[in-house]
Amino acid sequence: MKHRKRAKNLLALAALVLALAAGFACSRPSVETAADAVYPAASWERIAEPSSAGFSAEALDAIHPYVEGISTSAVMAVVGGRVLFEHGPVDSLSYLASVRKSILAMLYGNYVEDGTIDLGLTLEDLGMDDVQGLLQIEKRARVLDLVTARSGVYHPASNAGDNLADAPPRGSREPGTYYLYSNWDFNAAGAVFEQLTGRNIYDALETDLALPLGFEDWDRSIHRKSGDTSRSRNLAYHMTLSTRDMARIGHLMLLGGVWGEERVLPQGWAERITSVVTPSEEMNPEGLRGGEFGYGYMWWVWDGPDVPEGFEGAYSGRGAYGQFITVIPSLDMVVAHKTVPDAQTPWDDYMGILTRLVAAHCGTDC
Repeated sequence: MKHRKRAKNLLALAALVLALAAGFACSRPSVETAADAVYPAASWERIAEPSSAGFSAEALDAIHPYVEGISTSAVMAVVGGRVLFEHGPVDSLSYLASVRKSILAMLYGNYVEDGTIDLGLTLEDLGMDDVQGLLQIEKRARVLDLVTARSGVYHPASNAGDNLADAPPRGSREPGTYYLYSNWDFNAAGAVFEQLTGRNIYDALETDLALPLGFEDWDRSIHRKSGDTSRSRNLAYHMTLSTRDMARIGHLMLLGGVWGEERVLPQGWAERITSVVTPSEEMNPEGLRGGEFGYGYMWWVWDGPDVPEGFEGAYSGRGAYGQFITVIPSLDMVVAHKTVPDAQTPWDDYMGILTRLVAAHCGTDC
């Protein structure tokens, strides 16, 4: 079996190389190959002269006063695997809010690849129910529908911070047909992960990401689930990381799941989970339609005609108060951002950082 799988992967790689050689267009801007990529070791390398990476040092310096004027706790921008811009205590630990969901989508990959998790299983197949009971139509929701926020299950969640207040009546939507950002879906996806793998999410986070990527500030002991079990038995799996370790997660995604000589995510998984499942014009509630974002597997994907220049193919994990991991392939860039929850950095303020970073790119004209 291993030999057949290796041969299959080699054939897929050969096909990819031939396609690129033939000049086929890729849906996303290409980044450096894994063989040429730079990865942080015990700590991140830094770009001593921004112009060597195609960025204006003067424009980057001008970002610091802007960051000082908003509620950012720490932000770090990495280009080509080296730190281009840094502000604040990037080693400080705090919770990620909903960025946890994007990380869970990454954790799913290896278990989907080896068959441990079947995305086609339904809640009924899994014997899942909840404190108020699930409707028969809701039990037809698949694991795939949970991770893409299209379950059609509008049962209360154990924690707030979603769009369930805007949900249609229960039982009114066939699973898989209607997007709604719902913590019930995301928390249930965590419960499914643990049921099918037999592993605690935090143990998987440690062995599958923290250790292979060499997190500098990882602390397994502080991680525990939370939520109101009188509302739902599926708890929220909140995560606590530093900004610089969030940047490692983004860098892994940028490079398609490869870290040094190790394939941490299955081939094609990073692209799969950050491809549009729900396009901008199908987002719900209606106020989200026609905006800049569509939705993938628990990742927000820039989509539609209003995508800003430079953000084509970009995607982001987004969390309350101002927690973000953003990957901008056109610039080989990853941005990690934290706001300690006694303050709040709105998305528009964070976009002020991103647009300034993109504008600082001067290419060969630096």
